[in-house]
Amino acid sequence: MKILACQLSIPSVTTKIAKTKHLRETTRKISAQLKASATPPDLIVLPELSSIAYSRKSFGNLAELAEELDGESFSIYSKLAANFGVYIAYGLPRVEADRYYISQVVVDDKGELVGYYDKLHIAQFGASMEKEYFERGKKLLIFEVGGIKVAPIICYDLRFPELYRELCVTQGVDLIIHPVAFYRDESFPSWHHFSITRAMENQIYVLSLNRAGENYGSSIFCPPWIDEEIQPTIFPRAEGFQEFEISLQTLTQAQKIFPFRADALENYASLE
Repeated sequence: MKILACQLSIPSVTTKIAKTKHLRETTRKISAQLKASATPPDLIVLPELSSIAYSRKSFGNLAELAEELDGESFSIYSKLAANFGVYIAYGLPRVEADRYYISQVVVDDKGELVGYYDKLHIAQFGASMEKEYFERGKKLLIFEVGGIKVAPIICYDLRFPELYRELCVTQGVDLIIHPVAFYRDESFPSWHHFSITRAMENQIYVLSLNRAGENYGSSIFCPPWIDEEIQPTIFPRAEGFQEFEISLQTLTQAQKIFPFRADALENYASLE
């Protein structure tokens, strides 16, 4: 299965008019990538809150910018997905019953809604101010593309290993897509370490995808094993589009050679 990771430049989107312009420009860029690709990807991934700026000014205007599931973003990306026969996972502020959520929405290769994931852990430190505006999610989302089980989590969710163990070991997920809006604050330097650790300890693929920009960038794609020859891919700060292959054979081989899962104890709490 092939994925297209879109580290997008997101302008200062603080109004509905600006959001519409940005969504159309994003669609144009992705379409150009797909037309230029010899073999189109199966899944396209966009960053956290990819429809708006990550700023207090944007969050203060959520009454105008937030969308229901069948809103403007769905209309645009479902058409794009159907036209090219690809899955798309995109970020937006979602509104339901006058409450706002940081969501990643997935549409399939026919343009139909697969589902959505609302960020479980709401960040309120460093450059983040989410608890002032958003509610936390209450459910997981797992979907399958080309025989690969995929689950989205969002930004701060990375810091909680219990979530990964549930998704990867209990639920059997092969690929975690991790859209983020990581600003270069005091939490930024530890991000890649967490991403690599989560990929290796669970022996899965992790795509941790940031927005582009001088204060953002550096998205990372981690395979299920890393050594002197096999290394994660790290993006520059600028806008960029990169394709990656997800292989069940590679996953199986890593788990066989390094049997972390098989050797784990069922219950560590019972140890004296």
